[in-house]
Amino acid sequence: MFKSFFPKPGPFFLSAFIWALIAVIFWQAGGGAWLERLVGATGDVPISAARFWSRSYVLFYAYYALCVGLFTLFWFTYSPHRWQKWSVLGTALIIFVTWFLVEVSVAINAWYAPFYDLIQKALSAPHKVTIGEFYSGLNIFLGIALIAVTVAVLNNFFVSHYVFRWRTAMNEYYMDNWQRLRHIEGASQRVQEDTMRFASTVEDMGVSFLNAVMKLIAFLPILVALSAHVPELPVVGHLPYGLVFAALIWSIVGTGLLAVVGIKLPGLQFQNQRVEAAYRKELVYGEDDPTRATPPTVQELFKHVRFNYFKLYFHYMYFNIARILYLQVDTVFGLVLLFPSIVAGTITLGLMTQITNVFEQVRTSFQYLINSWTTLVELMSIYKRLRSFERELDGQDLQEVTHTLG
Repeated sequence: MFKSFFPKPGPFFLSAFIWALIAVIFWQAGGGAWLERLVGATGDVPISAARFWSRSYVLFYAYYALCVGLFTLFWFTYSPHRWQKWSVLGTALIIFVTWFLVEVSVAINAWYAPFYDLIQKALSAPHKVTIGEFYSGLNIFLGIALIAVTVAVLNNFFVSHYVFRWRTAMNEYYMDNWQRLRHIEGASQRVQEDTMRFASTVEDMGVSFLNAVMKLIAFLPILVALSAHVPELPVVGHLPYGLVFAALIWSIVGTGLLAVVGIKLPGLQFQNQRVEAAYRKELVYGEDDPTRATPPTVQELFKHVRFNYFKLYFHYMYFNIARILYLQVDTVFGLVLLFPSIVAGTITLGLMTQITNVFEQVRTSFQYLINSWTTLVELMSIYKRLRSFERELDGQDLQEVTHTLG
């Protein structure tokens, strides 16, 4: 699954994590500020699309390119791989674009406060705000949104090619060992379908995870600062950094709830694919052999399919009750936390909009597993099926080594 596309997956991912950790710590611990002073950049960036080509941002682009270049040079030299350009450089590009789109969210959040304060001023004092000011604020938003749309579309195009290259790598690897794998139940489906689904699902969940982490890094300090405007929360009263604690505790409760009620789903999905594969295999044999796929045999196999589906439906029923109920309450949770401050009149409309947006970004980042649970169940099922291929190859390789040593 991984070694067909990435060079030495274990050491590769470990070194990538350590190198990324070193790079982030250096930048956050003062290295970034030192480099900004060195090039004459200031920490202040405009609330417009111009922020993306300010000196601070251009400096970070160069810093990221340097870190990726050094890491790539090492792996291209240490362990050359046929797919290294796509697996190493392609992954680095996807990570960069993920960070960039998070920065777009930060830029839009910075735009919220002045624009909605302008709306509040216009509603409370007629004719003191000109329509030109509204158009000017809207143009700023459209400039940021245009960049976001362009980058997102190009990224989706690149990711489609990235996923197909990964599928191609897995397909070639499994077909090279097809004679050792063909006897496994559902082997053709795993090579033809599961390789594509695995690559696309891992990429999707990986990007979602990186997006969640980067949003936390970007928005958590903002939420800490904005918590000063919300000194009191419902029920608990005064609590320093209350919004941060509320987002964390609420997300932990939701994650724990869904983990408990959905614990059986991965195994059921895996079993579902097994009975489907057995049923499909018998039908395929019946196309060429009149003695196969007889009514009694097919009925028995389909009975297993039906039983497993009904069991799956039952477990998904109570899982969806818990999940949908939690998500419905979640939509108003952030607003409820602001009720004391709204009643006291200590926040403006712009500040309220900014706080609710930042709180939502932090909360959804903490809720990564909640939002990805269904996809995670599917991924675990696919992984189990492909892992049987890996175990078959690993087992036969071990037997060959043992025979050689003997």
